[in-house]
Amino acid sequence: MAPQTPLLDTVKLPADLRALPESQLRQVADEVRAETISAVSQTGGHLGAGLGVVELTVALHYVFETPKDVVIWDVGHQAYPHKILTGRRDRIRTLRQGQGLSGFTKRAESEYDPFGAAHAATSISAALGFCAARDAAGKDNHVIAVIGDGSMSAGMAYEAMNNAAECTKRLIVILNDNDMSIAPPVGGMSSYLGRLAASKTYRRLRKAAKNVAEHLPAPIHDVGKKAEEFARTLVTGGTFFEELGFYYLGPFDGHDMDGLVQILKNAKDIGDRPVLVHVVTKKGKGYAPAENAADKYHGVAKFNVVTGEQAKGASAPSYTKVFAEALIREAEKDEKILAITAAMPSGTGLDQFGAQFPKRSFDVGIAEQHAVTFAAGLAADGMKPFCAIYSTFLQRGYDQVVHDVAIQRLPVRFAMDRAGLVGADGPTHAGSFDVGFMGALPGMVLMAAGDANELSRMVATAAIIDDRPSAFRYPRGDALGELGADAHIPLEIGKGRILREGTKVALVNFGARLIEAYKAADKLSAMGLSTTLADARFAKPLDEDLMRRLAREHEVLLTIEEGAAGGFGAFVLHFLAGDGLLDRGLKIRTLTLPDVFQDQDKPEAMYAAAGLDADAIVNAALLALGRGVNEARA
Repeated sequence: MAPQTPLLDTVKLPADLRALPESQLRQVADEVRAETISAVSQTGGHLGAGLGVVELTVALHYVFETPKDVVIWDVGHQAYPHKILTGRRDRIRTLRQGQGLSGFTKRAESEYDPFGAAHAATSISAALGFCAARDAAGKDNHVIAVIGDGSMSAGMAYEAMNNAAECTKRLIVILNDNDMSIAPPVGGMSSYLGRLAASKTYRRLRKAAKNVAEHLPAPIHDVGKKAEEFARTLVTGGTFFEELGFYYLGPFDGHDMDGLVQILKNAKDIGDRPVLVHVVTKKGKGYAPAENAADKYHGVAKFNVVTGEQAKGASAPSYTKVFAEALIREAEKDEKILAITAAMPSGTGLDQFGAQFPKRSFDVGIAEQHAVTFAAGLAADGMKPFCAIYSTFLQRGYDQVVHDVAIQRLPVRFAMDRAGLVGADGPTHAGSFDVGFMGALPGMVLMAAGDANELSRMVATAAIIDDRPSAFRYPRGDALGELGADAHIPLEIGKGRILREGTKVALVNFGARLIEAYKAADKLSAMGLSTTLADARFAKPLDEDLMRRLAREHEVLLTIEEGAAGGFGAFVLHFLAGDGLLDRGLKIRTLTLPDVFQDQDKPEAMYAAAGLDADAIVNAALLALGRGVNEARA
């Protein structure tokens, strides 16, 4: 048999796809899947989710007139096939690279990305906004939100669905039920979807009732409808989505190309209320190594397409692993220590904790707000919860941090992973703001680890803080340094450390820029500028004695942090101003992340652009002395 002529080469935009006969969509889907695998093998990224929605992506762009019809992808992990079909195939091998395509949907990148997404459960809310705008303007386009079963554990999705029927009559929500988010979906909704998908009896009863009712006179039709609803309630306990005002269709095979097209065409014709189309897919579909992997290749490094073997990273333990092992050590000593994560057990290292202490480990799903207040309840009843959440995701639970934890002065311990810049994941996942928003709270103890040993000691410190909330931050990636003999010993709260003594320039580090601060101190000393290097450890309570000493004994003082303005440097300035130490001619500079959302790149390139590598630190000190080169930052 002669090989098939590639069709994907003829599809530059969705309009080209819609020009093809429906019989050729299967081939297009197969080619999109192969192209996705090939591209991600070179770039790394989120593979499994995209492979699971290839057929759905092709069907959506075939049935709907995108970009006039708006398709909003929740999270964006699954959007690589979408990018291939919407004019970005020629750049798909720049995914997550500097100056390349974002790993998520991004408005500035394409008109086919109407709404940027990287945090879960935003799609339905955003889609409702598009629907209301369309209805107000008298337009007639369709709006489609695609959301995964994992995201359906987030409260925001329910809030949007509860509002949907009141907001518009024309919305299509596609529930992509792959039963495999980053971690296995947890909670009642996940169990409900599983039961519903398996209920053939329900589907038969409902179809029979509808067929009979349609052919009966109106009064009897009404009775038939009630009978159908009774049968539905009897068999499934009630259709949750229809109680919220949606017309429910499904569940359907999300890899049946022909079936998907017809289902979407049917959904497109329903205009009297919002529609929810429930499709069942397989994460990693069509690539055996992904299908057989425990995480379905959710996030991968570069890999060999033939074998699926991923490129190995450095051998040093990650900060996440250091945290997990330190927490296990503390939990072995104290049975009141518990751990909470929000759908990120492996990402936060709590899978290791859970393996050792399964009854003391809680994964609440994509529900950061709930995670924080759940931890507050545990603390209020005398337990010692550690709430491990990425810095970027803790933003979602900030009201709860303020209201339920800080105001009540409850000893919840926040482990803020992925603090600072995160490289390929870009601005949506950067932990840029936690120092400012956590440090603003009265009573909060706020720490940042400069190396592996410091992180281990901060876990021990948080474990003994039992009269107020505490938080410690640490970055993504390999941990610097090694654990010392004092790795289990708590720090003195509010006390920093001097690592090198000097007389001219003082570098005050807060967090993981410590190695760059060391390098900068070496370079400044080599220039004849005697340099002190201090590691603050605490942004709150601030080591005021240390700050006074450094301000009085040096001509130049630089604060260094991998966070936005309004963080550690601002706290230092506030103290020095109040103490009168800025009135004596001190030259002080605060080195922070720039006032922009930095696009993805290699971390070292991002920090150089931010002015937070050793050369930039040196230049900032020289500028303060009138000797540096004034260079614009990113």
